[in-house]
Amino acid sequence: MIKRLVVIFSFLIFAIGCTGSSQVSPLDTKRSFPLQTGSGSNPKVILLVIDSLMDKSLNKAIEDGKAPALEFLKKNGQYSTELVSSYPTMSVTIDSSLITGTYPDQHKIPGLVWFDDKERRIITYGNGLFEILKLGVSDFAKNGLYEYNNKDLSSNVKTIHEDLDDAGFKTASINALIYRGNHPHTLKVPGFISAAAKLPDEIQTMGPETLSLGVFSRENQENHHIVNRIGLNDSFAAEELIYLLKTNTLPSFTILYLPENDFTVHRKGPSTIKGIEDADKQLQNVLNSFPDWNDALDNLVWVVMGDSNQSIVKSNKKEALIDLRKELSEYNILELGEAVRPKDEIVITANERMAYLYILKEDIQLRQMAEKLQKESRISWIAWKDNEGINVISPDHQGELIFQPGGPYKDQYHQTWSVKGNIDILDMKVKENTISFGNYPDALARLYGAAESQKGRFLITDAKPGYEFIGESSPEHSGGGAHGSMHKADSMVPLIVSGTDKSIENLRIVDLKDWIIEVIQR
Repeated sequence: MIKRLVVIFSFLIFAIGCTGSSQVSPLDTKRSFPLQTGSGSNPKVILLVIDSLMDKSLNKAIEDGKAPALEFLKKNGQYSTELVSSYPTMSVTIDSSLITGTYPDQHKIPGLVWFDDKERRIITYGNGLFEILKLGVSDFAKNGLYEYNNKDLSSNVKTIHEDLDDAGFKTASINALIYRGNHPHTLKVPGFISAAAKLPDEIQTMGPETLSLGVFSRENQENHHIVNRIGLNDSFAAEELIYLLKTNTLPSFTILYLPENDFTVHRKGPSTIKGIEDADKQLQNVLNSFPDWNDALDNLVWVVMGDSNQSIVKSNKKEALIDLRKELSEYNILELGEAVRPKDEIVITANERMAYLYILKEDIQLRQMAEKLQKESRISWIAWKDNEGINVISPDHQGELIFQPGGPYKDQYHQTWSVKGNIDILDMKVKENTISFGNYPDALARLYGAAESQKGRFLITDAKPGYEFIGESSPEHSGGGAHGSMHKADSMVPLIVSGTDKSIENLRIVDLKDWIIEVIQR
């Protein structure tokens, strides 16, 4: 999923000679070393996140014999296609929900790109080369390497690393960009990066006891997979996990992030299996580290998941791309890289198939702008918050929907709501005060999470399947795949669980943290 911070410093990928797709690491297969995973009283959990892993392409790869490792784990475990992602369905927000067990109203990471009302500037964690260059490479680099974990992620929530460490369990993070923990670490910034991005040679951060992050921090000093995307690649991640297994230092919980499938899907569309095939080769290397693959299930719990789906974007750019600058051309729009000027009226931050639109002038009403966007038939709905709650209108439906937490209605996740108006806007049904969801799974909690993720006056808008928002210099994926929306086409991801029969009550990414902690502490 997403351009994972465009793999931190995407502008440098070309300068350092990207090597292309993942290659199988030159590792000895069937290594013999003293694994002791079965000797402890508590199981160890390995959480493997494959960016943009999707059910149809996964099963196609398995059917074609291209994913034997994933097939092995799937056959020896439980499988679901209905794990609900966070919203927006962009990696930074999803990662924050995964690691904190909360939606953005609590963890406060609104999206890949957003506008900080207090600092009066656009924050980007990496949404395309040209957007990064305009907003400032130095700011982008600082956001990704320091502020994301140490400032922007709310201190009012705890990560899985912090909670497990407090309970006496060691944890590890391998190439996950959100990793906050209780232990101080020093990220080593290579000279060519520190010079280009105006960064210090060393950056202090807080993480789990074991922190691997590409070229910036690695456990295995002989891990040389750092040329391709400065180590933020599948080969590097797999080698780090193998090192933990080989040295018998695997902690109670390890999160391992494999990013490269996302890049392939963005370019070639959701039907491609090339990225899954490459990721599976790295997983094969990991499983080959055991005397037998079945040994990998001995007191180890494997959780393999996608973070979001990608849906097809129409190939005709004129039809597929919703240019919000044109839709709102009567307003003065803040230009990327510029300070907010007295004349600026709105800010556009496009997150692929969703967007935040910020209103800077008090005389411009939220409803006024929402009704202008309502004329665009490629938009699914537009939402904003006011004293009544969260308001939602749509080009396809009359009236509006207004909701807020607490009230007589309960959904399948045991959340209660006050709801009035046209529930068809979010494709919901109500029977005997029980809410069920259609095209927008967990719609109320997810939209509420986005609406309360930040301060300021703003709209949230979602594109229909097949379409994507663009603003100034934002990337586009016509003819390929994109995500970001709340629609189930972007939101339902596969989940494989091997090594435990403990059920998950609510199949949502936001619920995995507590489930994993329960598995480890049993």
